[in-house]
Amino acid sequence: REAAGHGGFWLLALGFFVCGFQVVFIGVHMPAYLVDQHLPAQVGTTVLALVGLFNVFGTYTAGWLGSCYAKPKLLVALYLLRGVVIVAFLWAPPSEWSAYAFGMAMGFLWLSTVPLTNGTVATLFGVRNLSMLGGIVFLFHQLGSFLGGWLGGYLYDRTGSYMLVWQICIGLSVMAALLNWPVRERPVARLQAQAR
Repeated sequence: REAAGHGGFWLLALGFFVCGFQVVFIGVHMPAYLVDQHLPAQVGTTVLALVGLFNVFGTYTAGWLGSCYAKPKLLVALYLLRGVVIVAFLWAPPSEWSAYAFGMAMGFLWLSTVPLTNGTVATLFGVRNLSMLGGIVFLFHQLGSFLGGWLGGYLYDRTGSYMLVWQICIGLSVMAALLNWPVRERPVARLQAQAR
């Protein structure tokens, strides 16, 4: 009931929807996009490997930064950085090295949202129900994941290009940043009362 009536909880969930959309669109469609850009097929697999490798460093760094700074503001920065990385990738002439740079940068930002989002939920409501509340937020991530994977293929089939979906990814980055901006790391009244 606390979470259902808490605006910040739903803003976090909607922001996590964006994360799911972006990571699954990129994870599923990046190899095909790079082949469309006349790059060898193995470039796509290398990019995904770099995403996985740099995700380790990015997630650790995000968790550490979340212990020092406001987690919702870090989420704002993270989503905006995703948008910037995508714009830079699309703006640069397609090459193996621009693809690898994209994989490293996007990998660093890949699941960095997880410790920040779950950490904010824990701060707001405590850890007693974190599994359930984190699961609800993750459901939104999965809905975004479905849409990113499906819409990428659907729009490619309709237009013969991934450009519209890339543009949607950029717009969603801005939307997620705006959604996380008003979230405050202030525990609910129950936790404040217990702390007194």
